[in-house]
Amino acid sequence: MKGKKPTYFPKLDDVRNAAKIISEISEVTPLTESIRLSKQYDCQVRLKREDLQRVRSYKIRGAFNKISSLSKEERAKGVICASAGNHAQGVAFACFHLKIKGTIYMPSVTPKQKVEQTNLFGGDWVEIVLEGDTFDDASMAAQKYGHETGKIFVHPFDDPKIIEGQATVGLELIEQTKAPIDYLFVCIGGGGLAAGLISVFSELSPKTKIIGVEPKGAPSMKTSIESGKVVSLEQIDKFIDGAAVKKVGELTFPICSYYLENMITVDEGKVCQTILELYNRDAIVVEPAGALTISALDDYKDEIKGKNVVCIISGSNNDITRTAEIKERALLYGKLKHYFIIRFPQRPGALKEFVVDILGPTDDITHFEYSKKSSRENAPAVVGIELKSPEDLQPLIERMKTNNFYGDYINDKPDLFEYLV
Repeated sequence: MKGKKPTYFPKLDDVRNAAKIISEISEVTPLTESIRLSKQYDCQVRLKREDLQRVRSYKIRGAFNKISSLSKEERAKGVICASAGNHAQGVAFACFHLKIKGTIYMPSVTPKQKVEQTNLFGGDWVEIVLEGDTFDDASMAAQKYGHETGKIFVHPFDDPKIIEGQATVGLELIEQTKAPIDYLFVCIGGGGLAAGLISVFSELSPKTKIIGVEPKGAPSMKTSIESGKVVSLEQIDKFIDGAAVKKVGELTFPICSYYLENMITVDEGKVCQTILELYNRDAIVVEPAGALTISALDDYKDEIKGKNVVCIISGSNNDITRTAEIKERALLYGKLKHYFIIRFPQRPGALKEFVVDILGPTDDITHFEYSKKSSRENAPAVVGIELKSPEDLQPLIERMKTNNFYGDYINDKPDLFEYLV
């Protein structure tokens, strides 16, 4: 990548000291081989299971390391943080364990499960404030409150103690592997985990190629690297909430831009496919950010053949109520779910004709909105159809047109799609 060499770079001794500090509360998470993925990509794929951490993500490492470093006077003031969920849970756990009062700002769109878990880990030691639509909105409100009250702001990624704490994942990886790691895939939101891993691998395994992965709808690190400076995105897709930030860290950016082998993005729909595959085929439950690294393997299928590959599974704080949306996004990405405006003749038997003569034998109607208009010859309906194969789409459209049912295809019309579906 080779941007400017960073002025701040974590020291290995500081990372080792962080490992000692967090050892009283942090799990040494397993590094497990994925037989399925190894066969699929003709290499050895191992998963660093940070989803099995005590708060179900790696974020506890940095949060506990940072809060443990505070002086007695600073602890008395209390701490404040902003988070879409995982950092909040790490801070909440640290507050409870160290008996320090904390105020946690979370975006109002944070999945309910993450809010409840934060309450569970923090107990009476934390107060949760829902603010804004994105992490960045919550962060601005939290920092303003911190200035007003004197509480110590615990940044989720742009702080040396946070980065050193996350870097302990790298120390564990080095100890857990006999053969050198050829490729290491790491999810990137603000860049704290990636910067920490880089600090360890640059000294202990410099030949390892570290690939950063972030959501296509929130490419803050990729955009910043391409621009040569930290860029704040105006809009982001908040679906992959654990990695969707508008602006990466001032400390993490130089490290990532200089040392990363590559920085790539993955479509949110592809991530949803990975979530479902991990659940259905491997009995592994991950949140969207936790599936980013595995979702990136297709982009590197040629390079990683015969190599030792590690994917960081960053977290598993997923809300079961999001399952329907995850399935929908996966089907849309896989071109198996299609929405149409269908023009039904206003006569008896029209719907039966559509089902019998238009739909293929394996096509399934999953969405139907229709309102009869007595003064019209034809009335439109919004119809969602799930296919067995993407190749079934064009024959379906041809049958609609031949029989005068076709109105419009709306998958590729985002504004209309959002309004109607």
